[in-house]
Amino acid sequence: MLIIFTATAEADLENIADHIAADNPSRALSFISELRSVVMNLATFPNAYPIIPRYELHGVRRKTYQDYLIFYVAEPNRLSILHILHGAQDYEAILCPDSLNDNSKED
Repeated sequence: MLIIFTATAEADLENIADHIAADNPSRALSFISELRSVVMNLATFPNAYPIIPRYELHGVRRKTYQDYLIFYVAEPNRLSILHILHGAQDYEAILCPDSLNDNSKED
């Protein structure tokens, strides 16, 4: 199965590494390696993790690893990693920022 990290997921990994490296540079490298390994293991059973409520139409699933959330879409031959975010972040605003504006529109 082909595993694709979107540009946003790659940026998320860089941000995570930078944050950890501020206190412990060697741990930053090992933690990013762990996250990448967890992602690679998703290919074995990509549908094992739940689809996120409100994102059913897009098939967005979530796998947790320690304090981080890995958001991805599983297709028959491809796994697209959308974001990797800390659990304390407002992932709804990050995953679908336009939906916040859609709720305020009137016809």
